[in-house]
Amino acid sequence: MLLRAARRILHVVIDDPSHDPRPQPPERPLPGDCCDSGCDPCVQDVYAEQLADYEQRLARWRERHPGAT
Repeated sequence: MLLRAARRILHVVIDDPSHDPRPQPPERPLPGDCCDSGCDPCVQDVYAEQLADYEQRLARWRERHPGAT
């Protein structure tokens, strides 16, 4: 009985996109956020890493939600 309930819950979670929301892109740095002093890491570098991670998460999400736009 417990296994049946767990399967029912899992089915609801998988079929309900609100339990698997679309990833949100990282916030782009403002023009004044970079001081052009060669910081390591630069805010632009951090943003580039966050953007690459977001794109990977979005691709995986789209695989799980093929009908989503």
